[in-house]
Amino acid sequence: MPGLLAYVTAAVALILAPGPDTAFVLAQAVGAGRAAGVRAALGVATGVCVHTVAAVAGLAALLRAAPTAYDAVTLAGAAYLAYLGVRMLRGDGAFDGEPRGGAEGATGGFRRGLLTNVLNPKVALFFVAFLPQFGAGLELLPLGGLYALITAVYLAGVALAAGRARSLLAAAGARRWLGRVAGGVTLALAGVAAREAL
Repeated sequence: MPGLLAYVTAAVALILAPGPDTAFVLAQAVGAGRAAGVRAALGVATGVCVHTVAAVAGLAALLRAAPTAYDAVTLAGAAYLAYLGVRMLRGDGAFDGEPRGGAEGATGGFRRGLLTNVLNPKVALFFVAFLPQFGAGLELLPLGGLYALITAVYLAGVALAAGRARSLLAAAGARRWLGRVAGGVTLALAGVAAREAL
């Protein structure tokens, strides 16, 4: 029990620290509304589960041992963030603040959150360093699941708060401005990631 309490305390402290996942969910909620932000939060949390499985399988350690592969994944993540940022600045797709029908409208935010998290090799390396302090092998799976649950609750709360602020600025001009701010934040994240890989 003391070990679990220490793990939860450390996990909450790390999740609450501002980072790319929080900024991405904020950008989604501000640019496309609360529902898109919550879907992005759930996608990020699912990405945490992917990283947990990868850590158990030893894939993250392999990534750490191959700097070229690490840089390639980082650049892929930066390119994806840049693509999302440009879409948000242009105001097309799911970032125009209007509801969309079909599969893209229902799953787009989730998929973007998942890819943003999975394409961040720093998260993989973090799980290699953090999780083994609290267990080994398959013991890490429930710990990673707990981390994902805490992440989902926190980021969904961030999305709801940001979406509420967005709904208070319901004018079309304000929505366009908020979408541009969200796009700029996403592009800035892409630039930071690319600079680290080059």
